[in-house]
Amino acid sequence: MSKQIEEPAFPIKSPMSNDYLGMSLRDYFAAKAMQGLLAGLDKDARRFLDLQTEPEQTMAKASWVMADAMLKARGE
Repeated sequence: MSKQIEEPAFPIKSPMSNDYLGMSLRDYFAAKAMQGLLAGLDKDARRFLDLQTEPEQTMAKASWVMADAMLKARGE
């Protein structure tokens, strides 16, 4: 796994070790992407999701794809 994927979104050092607590930057980006995708659903997008066998999985996968793209763009 790359350093960027493991990088914490809100770095708070653990008092017991040198590890950081909280979600990763990738998790944070995926959550924000999902929030935006869900907020922006129009009637056509909802119809598309209704045709999917697992609409939740479709949205989740799209969010992770977007998070990975944001990490890649950030590193360039």
